Amino acid sequence: MDITIESLDQLKSELREKIGGLVYFSTPQCNVCKVLRPKIMDEFEKNFPDVGRYYVDSTITPEVSAAYNVFAVPTILVFLDGKEFARESRNVSVGGLINKISRPYDIMTS
Repeated sequence: MDITIESLDQLKSELREKIGGLVYFSTPQCNVCKVLRPKIMDEFEKNFPDVGRYYVDSTITPEVSAAYNVFAVPTILVFLDGKEFARESRNVSVGGLINKISRPYDIMTS
């Protein structure tokens, strides 16, 4: 299950607590986001259980989107060891994102 982010401080704190984090930026009006988000979250839960999963509604917390230079939805940021590792926006391949994260995740958790 993902955690809804309500402030920039909350997100920064969450990202410090885990080895990694997936941050999904969206808006309620984004129909692609409604279909993509459950797929991404499920795949990350199965493949990367130690990575936190977070949701940012850009209409409620625009300061979080601005802090991470997110200007389009859906945008997915993946952080590993506190640093941005991957950024996907608009056209997102679930399989491609999983492949991109698999090797570094395996190294960090073994």
